[in-house]
Amino acid sequence: MGLELVLLLVNRPALQTLVDLSWQALYSGMEKGEFRQIRPSADSRLKRSFDIDAEAELLDWMDSCTVEGNPTTIDALSDLRDGATGLLHLMHYASPGSWEVWEGRAFLYLDVATGKPVPHVDALYSEDIWNETTRRLAGLPEDEFAESVCLDWMDRRKELGETLDEKEDPKIVPTYEAHNRASRTLVHAVTRWLGEPDLVGIIGREHLPAKEWGHGPWNLEGFLQA
Repeated sequence: MGLELVLLLVNRPALQTLVDLSWQALYSGMEKGEFRQIRPSADSRLKRSFDIDAEAELLDWMDSCTVEGNPTTIDALSDLRDGATGLLHLMHYASPGSWEVWEGRAFLYLDVATGKPVPHVDALYSEDIWNETTRRLAGLPEDEFAESVCLDWMDRRKELGETLDEKEDPKIVPTYEAHNRASRTLVHAVTRWLGEPDLVGIIGREHLPAKEWGHGPWNLEGFLQA
């Protein structure tokens, strides 16, 4: 059904610990699984790769890089042409999980969250849209937002002349349940992002260049240039 929008929660202290390591210490530690104790606990409601998979993806990327000497990881990433990709791998490792949803469905959730239509696909990733989304979802009960999303979805189907009868369309109930679950999980992710000082939310999309992930000081390219 297309590309997925991603809200990646990143534990800042864990990320800082990793980027402060020397390049060789990071590689050696990832090979031996030595950093699993600093990796945040997985959030069962969010999506996250297994430790061994996250380590393998980072090591594969590091193998593709040419780094002279043994600089700190942050210095190495800053000097590499595609350092933002390595930083994104580290952010995934330093994450309790991510909220991910198809772009087509993201319009529904963000339209309801902001109270107005998101004008185009690029706006799904804009800082203004996410500032408004987090502001309006902060403190909102999951039930309330999920109900608003599901009602809006049903209204859209009616406007298009599509049925809401599960006997005519067996996908109605599974789709309703998916919207309900995704809406609740979005509120959960935003609540953690805003409520836990150690967490920051990074907005991106699969196949989007890593340097374009994140906003403001947490834009990955800007982070490496700071």
